[in-house]
Amino acid sequence: METPPLSPKESRINRYKPIWRILLISNLALGAYMFAKARRKNSSIIDNKPAKTGAEHGKTETESDVSSHPVATALVYEEPPILPVIAQPTKVLEPISEDQQRELFKWILEEKRKVKPNDPKERKRIDEEKAVLKQFIRAESIPRI
Repeated sequence: METPPLSPKESRINRYKPIWRILLISNLALGAYMFAKARRKNSSIIDNKPAKTGAEHGKTETESDVSSHPVATALVYEEPPILPVIAQPTKVLEPISEDQQRELFKWILEEKRKVKPNDPKERKRIDEEKAVLKQFIRAESIPRI
C-alpha cells in the first residue's frame, strides 16, 4: 500500500518533534524548580521564628509578648510605592547658525571621504550621502536641524 506524500510542513514538524519535546520538558522542569525554590524560601522565613522561652528564663510577661509577636520577628517585605512619572519640560535650544551647520556638513563630508567601503553597495551608499552633503554645503539656505 502506498503512503500519501507528506507536505513540507508536516515533514518539518515530524523532523523537529523530539527537539520540541525536549524544549517543552526542560521549560516545565525549570518552572517547577523555580516555584519549589520560592516556596522553600518562603517556608524557611516562616520557620525561623524564635521559640517562646521568655517566661522560663526570667523575663517578664511584656518582654516575652514582644519577642514572640509574629510581626516583630517575621521579615516583612514591602514593595516600594510606585511614584508617578513627571514629564520633564523640553528644553528649547537656540537654533544652530548656518555657518556652523556648513562647518558641520564639511566635517561629515571629510569623515565620509576617509571611510573605506568593503563592497560596491556600501560604496554607492556613501557616494549618495556625500552628494547630499555637497548639495547642502553649496546651497544658499540650509534647512534647520
